[in-house]
Amino acid sequence: MQAIRSLLTPKWSSDVSLEGKTAIVTGANSGIGKETAKDLASRGARVILACRDMAKGEQAARDIIREVEDAKVVTRHLDLADTKSICQFVENVYDTEKALHYLINNAGVAICPHNLTVDGYEMQFGVNHLGHFFLTFLLLDLLKHSAPSRVINVASGAHAMGRIHFDDLSGEKDYHPVRAYAQSKLASVLFTRELAKRTEVFGVTTYSVDPGVVNTNLTRHIRRPLVDVLKRFSWLLKTPAEGAYTTVYCVITPESQLLTGGHYKDCASTEACRAGQDDGIALKLWAVSCHMLGICWR
Repeated sequence: MQAIRSLLTPKWSSDVSLEGKTAIVTGANSGIGKETAKDLASRGARVILACRDMAKGEQAARDIIREVEDAKVVTRHLDLADTKSICQFVENVYDTEKALHYLINNAGVAICPHNLTVDGYEMQFGVNHLGHFFLTFLLLDLLKHSAPSRVINVASGAHAMGRIHFDDLSGEKDYHPVRAYAQSKLASVLFTRELAKRTEVFGVTTYSVDPGVVNTNLTRHIRRPLVDVLKRFSWLLKTPAEGAYTTVYCVITPESQLLTGGHYKDCASTEACRAGQDDGIALKLWAVSCHMLGICWR
């Protein structure tokens, strides 16, 4: 088992320093987000933990400060299911930060019952895609000012099962939690692809990441029989720290070795599914997302 397990873990490491850099990690109170924040803090970066649950976020900050000498971490409230919360978070960032070098759109919900965000969007599409789309839009000026800078969108291998249901993005006609999750993660891949075209000229590059199958609480809404199966084979799952490897890889690898708009897994470039490479769908999704959020982003 250990031999098989070792094959699942990317053989990659780096001692690159991020001293003087600032990063935002959404969903940093646990799992992959917390491990990503800890790694960046260990390299000297100032890390903003953007969390919906402030109590858990502050505990995560205390954990990182205890484990990482001289860690520079702060916790800020961010609820990606509420555009007002996103605006308030961004206002605080502009008030307190002079630069932003890395925006890591990591937070997410998965395979949950049908529910709506504060603004009336289907929860998985609203949080995983629209929330991060809006957050990136609002922070783009600071990212441009801080260039070279990067946006990293944490997607999933489930994007390959996805399809953008433009006629039913709210899931009111036919909702299935797995299908909605796959759609939201395909949207993350397509967002990355279109964003890269619009921001590279400003020195802002962007990458989507498949962290692999990771043992986190993200799948808490999965039905019991499947949970039991996952527990039986939990030794095959990546730890949250291992799940963070590719995100960190896309933060610190020299730009000359990365492709902006590209998709990455196991610390290497990989191809997104066919739908994830469709520029026509990406452009349409961009326009629809702007319309839903009431913004103009050219």
